[in-house]
Amino acid sequence: MDKIYFDNGSTSWPKAPGVSMAMAELLENGAFNINRGNYEGAYEIEGVVLDTREQLAQLFHARNSRGVVFTPSVTYSLNYFLKGFLRAGDHIVVSGLEHNAVMRPLEQMIRQGVSYDIAPVDRAGNLDVSDLEACINERTKAVLITHASNVCGTVLPIETIGHICKKHNLIFGVDSAQTAGTLDIDVEKCGIDFLAFTGHKGLLGPQGIGGFLISERLDKQMTPLIAGGTGSQSDSLLMPENLPDKYESGTMNLPGIIGLHAALNYLEETGIQKIHRRKMELTEYFLRKVQEIPKVRIVGNPTCENRVAVISLDFQEADNAVAAFELEQRAGIMTRVGLHCAPLAHQSLGTFPRGTVRFAFSAVNTEEEIDRCIDSIYKLRYT
Repeated sequence: MDKIYFDNGSTSWPKAPGVSMAMAELLENGAFNINRGNYEGAYEIEGVVLDTREQLAQLFHARNSRGVVFTPSVTYSLNYFLKGFLRAGDHIVVSGLEHNAVMRPLEQMIRQGVSYDIAPVDRAGNLDVSDLEACINERTKAVLITHASNVCGTVLPIETIGHICKKHNLIFGVDSAQTAGTLDIDVEKCGIDFLAFTGHKGLLGPQGIGGFLISERLDKQMTPLIAGGTGSQSDSLLMPENLPDKYESGTMNLPGIIGLHAALNYLEETGIQKIHRRKMELTEYFLRKVQEIPKVRIVGNPTCENRVAVISLDFQEADNAVAAFELEQRAGIMTRVGLHCAPLAHQSLGTFPRGTVRFAFSAVNTEEEIDRCIDSIYKLRYT
C-alpha cells in the first residue's frame, strides 16, 4: 500500500530538493566549526551561515540580518523571549489559540510573578482584536500570538495587532510555526519585535533548526537565557552584547543551518506564493468534499478564507483516535490525532478533551491522494 503523508503541520515531508545532499556534503567533506576554526574550510561554512541569515532577513523583510538568531526550534525561541524579557510584576496578552510552547513557559513564570490574560477566539478560531485590546492593562508589557493555529489553520490579523501594540507601546511577538515560508510576513510593516520561526515546516528544512528575529528595542531589554562560549570576545567572562552572538552560545547546529540554506534556495527559486497557492488549492478541494460527509465536523473556518492548509476534523460519533488509526491501516493515510500540544486551542474550538484528526497538505500532495482519503472516510463504519 502506498503511503499518503498528510501531517505537514508536524513537519514537512518530503523536504526541499537538495536539503539532504547539502547536509551530507557538510558532514562528509568537512563539518568544521565556525567562530572557532581559523582556516579556510571553517570560513567557507561561516559564509554559508551568513548567507542563510541574509535569506531569512529578506524573507521576513527585516532591515538587518544581525537580528536573525539561530536556535534549536521555535519552542526554544519562544522560551528565550518569555524567560529573557518578562520580569516579576509583568503582564502579557496571548490568544486563545496558543501552543504549549507558549502556555507551559507562562505557567512556569506565574511562580515568578508574571501574569497573563487570554484574548478569546470564536469557535472557528477567529479573533476580534477589540477583545485583545480589552485585555491590556497598566502592567502589560507584551502581546504574543500565534500567526496561524496549528489545530484549525485559522490566521490571526498580525498587522492590526501590531498597530494596537504600537498604540500602547507594547512589545509584539509572533509565533510563525505554521506560517513561515507559507504566508508573507513583514516584520517592519507589522511592527513585530520578536518573530519565532522553525525551519522544518513551511521552510521545508530539517528538524532541529529554528530561530528568531529580534528588534533593536527588544534586544536592549532582553537577557540571554543561555550563556557560554560564542567564539567571540573570549577574553571576557561576560556574554557579548552584540547580535547575534548575544543569544548564540555553544556550538551551532551547522548541518541544520546548511540544510535550511538549501531549503531557502529552493523557496527563492520556486516562490512561496506559488507553493502556498498550490497548498490552498488542495485545501479547498478537501474542504469541499469533506463537507458532504455526514457526522464529520470541520473545526475552524469551513472555507479557505482566513486559513492555511491545516484542517482538523471531529468524527462526532466515533473516537477520533480510532478514525485516524483506521485511515492509516486501510488506506495508508498519515495524519495527526489528539490535542496537538495545544489544549488551550482545543478548549477555544470546543474539541477538548477529545481532540481532532488533523490533515495538513504540502504542495506535492495531489487531488488523487485526497480522493483516496475522502473515499476512505466514507468507508469508516460510523460515517
